[in-house]
Amino acid sequence: MLRLAIILGLMSAVGPFAIDMYLPALPTIAADLRASDTAVQMTLTAYFLAFGVAQLIYGPMADAKGRKLPLTIGLVIFALGSAGAAFAGSVTALAGWRFVQGLGGAALMVVPRAVIRDRYTGTEATKLMAMIMLVISISPMLAPLAGSAVIALAGWREVFGVLLVVSVFSILLLTFALPETLSPAARTPARLTPILSGAKRLLKDPVFMGLTMVGGFGMASFFVFIAAASFVYTEQFGLSPTGFSVCFAINAVGFFGASQAAGPLGARFGIPRLVRVGVTGFAVMTALLAAVALSGFATLYVVVGGLVLANAFLGVVIPTTMVLALDDHGDIAGIASSLGGSLQMLTGGLMIVLAGPFLDGTATPMVVTIALCGLLGFTLFWTVLRPRATVPAE
Repeated sequence: MLRLAIILGLMSAVGPFAIDMYLPALPTIAADLRASDTAVQMTLTAYFLAFGVAQLIYGPMADAKGRKLPLTIGLVIFALGSAGAAFAGSVTALAGWRFVQGLGGAALMVVPRAVIRDRYTGTEATKLMAMIMLVISISPMLAPLAGSAVIALAGWREVFGVLLVVSVFSILLLTFALPETLSPAARTPARLTPILSGAKRLLKDPVFMGLTMVGGFGMASFFVFIAAASFVYTEQFGLSPTGFSVCFAINAVGFFGASQAAGPLGARFGIPRLVRVGVTGFAVMTALLAAVALSGFATLYVVVGGLVLANAFLGVVIPTTMVLALDDHGDIAGIASSLGGSLQMLTGGLMIVLAGPFLDGTATPMVVTIALCGLLGFTLFWTVLRPRATVPAE
């Protein structure tokens, strides 16, 4: 399990690296390309939207052709997008190449989930998901720092050159280290009728949809933080790109630390109970942080500390809702993973678009939007999932 977790984790980290590594450069990119903060944030939105939509393609492909082919295609597309972004002459061109990156990076989100489902379910799957997140945790803790170093030594364009090198390394890792986990006999032809049938079945399943969207609002909160944090930390609090990277890494510690506890806690208390505690805790902590910010006390230490605590609960929510949503759909794991991932990414991208006009480089709009995401997830859980007894009390 450990070897599989490392391989999947390293490949899954490529997509987050494409997000986190260039975050310290967002203010610099805005100045260099003569674009507004909102326009530069749209380069993130373009990535997220492509990342979400493309998962609808890779899921059925993974069920029909096996897991390795779509991963290879995705990495090649990601490499092309990285090369194009490095030479973008305008913020519009940068957003376009980021869209291409997202089209490729989507494979690295949806297919590893299906690989996990090929091998494990329930608590074991949660443990493997948590182990993968331990590897992925390198990204938000080290990627901004690595990006700051690259920016200081060369410039923001070279960040995308590094991503190109990383994608090539991942292609080699996939080719020589990852075995195929879906046998030819278990593959489902990629015909439109069964794909639509599987999607219809999932869309009509209140458990799948409810858990997916609860996780989706949690992901959306993190996307809002990603889009706004560099401007908040550098403009309002006056931090350098390196200082921002350190604070960003601290904020991520709570999320990934808690995700590592999800497997053991799920085995001891049950995954459903863990989801309940995580959703409730995240809503409460973000609401408290928003109230403090609205009262005028959103200092650097308050924002960083409050987000660490809130993200600890979020770290429990994301892996457990993923596992529970896929548990009853092993026969269409690729479609379920792709549809669920698409809905979550599109939710995150839409939230950035809706919140963008209000994100003014200060902390209060950011934390209020994050709290809104927590409230939406909390409301959905307790009004839709609990009444249907889909998450029973132990």
